[in-house]
Amino acid sequence: MARAAASLPSLALSRGGLDRHSELRTEPGLLDVLLDDPATRVLELVGGRAEVEEGEQAEVALRYRAPTASDRDQFVAYLGHDAPRGGTAYLVSVAPETTATADDPRRRGLRAVGASLGDLDAGVLTTATGLANWHARHGFCPRCGSPTEPAHSGWIRVCPNDESEHYPRTDPAVIMSVIDNQDRLLLARGVGFAAQGMSVLAGFVEPGESLSSAVAREVHEEVGVTVSDVAYLGDQPWPFPSSLMIGFTARAVTTDLTLQESEIEAARWFDRDEFTRAVADGSLLISSRISIARRLIEHWYGGEIDVADTPARS
Repeated sequence: MARAAASLPSLALSRGGLDRHSELRTEPGLLDVLLDDPATRVLELVGGRAEVEEGEQAEVALRYRAPTASDRDQFVAYLGHDAPRGGTAYLVSVAPETTATADDPRRRGLRAVGASLGDLDAGVLTTATGLANWHARHGFCPRCGSPTEPAHSGWIRVCPNDESEHYPRTDPAVIMSVIDNQDRLLLARGVGFAAQGMSVLAGFVEPGESLSSAVAREVHEEVGVTVSDVAYLGDQPWPFPSSLMIGFTARAVTTDLTLQESEIEAARWFDRDEFTRAVADGSLLISSRISIARRLIEHWYGGEIDVADTPARS
């Protein structure tokens, strides 16, 4: 596996301005100290959505607040400081969803605003979303079934029954642009995509498998194409709920398509003229700017694609 000559630019969720200060997580009472400090900035998540402010030029910023008494009754985690040696501390507080907050237009999720946030806010919301999703799904010990409790300032869960420690899980997934000898790009419509939606292929890495082997296996399983010359382009976290998307490009050795019907509804090769026309007339919807899939497509296309963010996946 090689590294491509040009890497993917502007990966929305790979940015971040926080110093995580992981050495502070085990300090006794860290969360209590930070919750007592009115200078601490708290990002409140409700149903996976944070309150945002939108500027006149389409800028979007997260709205933080000072700690409140209610934070002590909710899941809270330390995210980091905005400087390597001190600065402002940031926490995430996960509040229960209510009738009043369910339809609050001021609250937006990472998918909706991640590409429009500044570096600091993008890193904060990506990390907060990933941690909140992991804790919500791992409330019980996989060894004995007992309820677990947050520890290390929200970065692990501990079983009080058998004292085992459980750490946030990240699942590696490969995502790849497959290009043939005519410089055509392969796009596919997966089960669950919008009617006109298509994207590049992707899949999870299996135990005992290298990244390049996962690329070759997934492409062959899903569309029957054999690939070579797998090259790394970039990666970004994808906390929906807990993936790391690792982007590649690969050269198609064969071009006949045999679809895996349980996974793929349609697939086809596009040259640039066909792709441009399909995007322009609306017969092809591609992934939104927050996704690494969009950047892989643009890497092949040769520049940014000026189209509204209507995601390919419904």
